[in-house]
Amino acid sequence: DFALFPHKNVFEIKQGVAVSLLRRTAERLAPTEHPVHRSDLFGSDSSKLATLVAHTVMNLPAERFRPLPPELVFAGLDDDRKREYDVYLPIPQIMGQNGDPAPGIVTTQDEFAISFSKEEQVEKVEALLATRTEAEARELFTLCSQNQWIYADAKRALRSEDWRKELVPILYRPFDRRWTVYSRYVAVHRRERVSAHLVKSNNVALITTRQTKDDFAGIACDTICGHKSGSRFDIGYVFPLWLEPQWPESRRLPNLSAGAVRDLAGSISLSFVRPGASGEAEGRGDLKATFGPRDVFDYVYAVVYSPAYRLRYEDFLKSDFARIPLSPTSRLFRALVGMGSELVALHLLDCPKLDHAITEYLGRRAPEVEQVTWSKNTVWIDKAETAGFKGVREDVWHFHIGGYQVCEKWLKDRKGRTLSKDDIAHYQKIVVALAETIRLMKEIDEVIEQHGGWPGAFQTS
Repeated sequence: DFALFPHKNVFEIKQGVAVSLLRRTAERLAPTEHPVHRSDLFGSDSSKLATLVAHTVMNLPAERFRPLPPELVFAGLDDDRKREYDVYLPIPQIMGQNGDPAPGIVTTQDEFAISFSKEEQVEKVEALLATRTEAEARELFTLCSQNQWIYADAKRALRSEDWRKELVPILYRPFDRRWTVYSRYVAVHRRERVSAHLVKSNNVALITTRQTKDDFAGIACDTICGHKSGSRFDIGYVFPLWLEPQWPESRRLPNLSAGAVRDLAGSISLSFVRPGASGEAEGRGDLKATFGPRDVFDYVYAVVYSPAYRLRYEDFLKSDFARIPLSPTSRLFRALVGMGSELVALHLLDCPKLDHAITEYLGRRAPEVEQVTWSKNTVWIDKAETAGFKGVREDVWHFHIGGYQVCEKWLKDRKGRTLSKDDIAHYQKIVVALAETIRLMKEIDEVIEQHGGWPGAFQTS
């Protein structure tokens, strides 16, 4: 029954529903002293209703536990592992100089504000400007209905400003770079506090989530990004490595807290390369005597891509930002920085390995994406299975980032569109990037295991 009807909703609404029965007692206990009884029912709606008819709240099989601070999540968690995890530093505490974490851009009108190419985005804005009434414009596009975007104001402003200078790439989904106009009359909610640091080149940012409903979300970007660019279900928060200067500063500064840098420097016995010193352009140290901001970023990236880390702390990654352990030795730090650096380059599609395709495109030129399937190590894009990409391993096909099945998602989003030569080359690079990511994730765990595994590798002697 469960196989046929997994997680069937007993309520005839699409929105998820939770039912909590709470009881007030005369005792005045601390939150952690109040026991919680939790019952979960899975299966078809009929089996759930039958169970509810046959039982009362008091005699339903239940798990009994006390919520653990500070989140007080209503789930039975491993107390020892929670204490172990809480010693690590939350990502906002490491990369927190830019204030409270902020999400990526929310246009509220993606159909108009997001395009597959720069030329397509230009055509959309010009089409909007050519309309005579708001009704006519809304027939062309699904436009924002909030009062933050007003049709008449948008037309007036776009006509008076050189909006073409604001055409910028945007990471829309993992490995899916599109185009928008960085204007509030197009992109609407630009989240300037973070996106202003990514409009210019030569920066990198980590997109991650505060909570996860699926697998842990984390991906690097070097452009502005959408709020769903790194996670299918949850809002993606953006942590840029570099902050553009604000008066009276004239140099950009690393988005790293002084306390985290000081603690890490003491732990690995290396000196931090200050902004303005040699190596500041890349933000790296020599990893023998020094380390820099980019080294910290790459180290964090390697840690969150450790499969053992994600599995060990799975319950805690669901309820708050990831916590990062400090390396106790320069040797482990250096090894993780190296693998993290390669991962970042792969995910930014800026790695020489991507130029060596491991797939072969089959089919005619300029194919149209009709239906996306996988069989016999080939991703097919048509129903007849005559066009597609041969050489996509099963583990690569099923690889997910933030709930997105990347190999499928990128193509499905282009259903009905014709793939250009550049599109085909781009997809082949994605396949290489994912295959290399899988390899590096295994190597990260192997290196950590060589140093004592989790949590031993990160404990001081």
